[in-house]
Amino acid sequence: MEKPSSPLGIFDSGVGGLSVLRAIRRELPAEDMVYFADQGHVPYGPRPLEQVRDFSEAITRFLLDRGAKLIVVACNTASAAALHSLRQAFPNVPFVGMEPAVKPAAETTRTGVVGVLATPATFQGALYASVVERFANGVTLLQDTCPGLVQQIEKGELDTPATRQILESALRPMLERGIDTVVLGCTHYPFVIPLIQQIAGPDVRVIDPAPAVARQTARLLEMSGSRRAGPRSGLLRLFTSGEADRLQSLLPRLLGEVADVRAVRWDGLKINLPQG
Repeated sequence: MEKPSSPLGIFDSGVGGLSVLRAIRRELPAEDMVYFADQGHVPYGPRPLEQVRDFSEAITRFLLDRGAKLIVVACNTASAAALHSLRQAFPNVPFVGMEPAVKPAAETTRTGVVGVLATPATFQGALYASVVERFANGVTLLQDTCPGLVQQIEKGELDTPATRQILESALRPMLERGIDTVVLGCTHYPFVIPLIQQIAGPDVRVIDPAPAVARQTARLLEMSGSRRAGPRSGLLRLFTSGEADRLQSLLPRLLGEVADVRAVRWDGLKINLPQG
């Protein structure tokens, strides 16, 4: 029998996972949720995969200590680096990870040319290679790592000239080669979909993976009999290894709601929650 207070645990390197949290809140409004933003280490993309695995394991332990019944790895880089090892380290914990949406893009592209925006670690990971091998036969994938875009979104700069320049540099060469679909392989990137759509035009489809992740989370809860239903609104707690006030100030814009945020600190590979 599930404990009444068992929440969903969700984590990312920063604010990007809020795009996934937002979709899960819509899909599962009665569920309590705990979100961890590792803003002390953002961005994960350029970091060694082993280091991202270490961070991911420590954050998972932190969320499990708060009673999490399921963990959503709401970060493409962490999913690529750590999802397999997390499932091995915590065999009794259900995990939902991020997978670049190459399959739906390949199935629906008309031109046969698809753009993929993701971090270096995601492109280097075995998960991305597996998805490409399984689903991208006959499709040309054009890739770009969008250097600096995660940092712009972390600052809440969703439509500034600097952010536009990063996306223009990534998308213009792809558009010249005939892309009709853009796959977002980083959970930060859905927050700039309006800007991507402005640059790419109305005939280019932009795939946000968050709704599919929310549906998969709901399916796992249904299968385990632990989905919470009813009229109640689930409680939301947020933690950050960065500045709590800064994250809190971005919530109305990025999440569409407000909530308390508590700061934590890293002590080696252990996360400590200050008293008070």
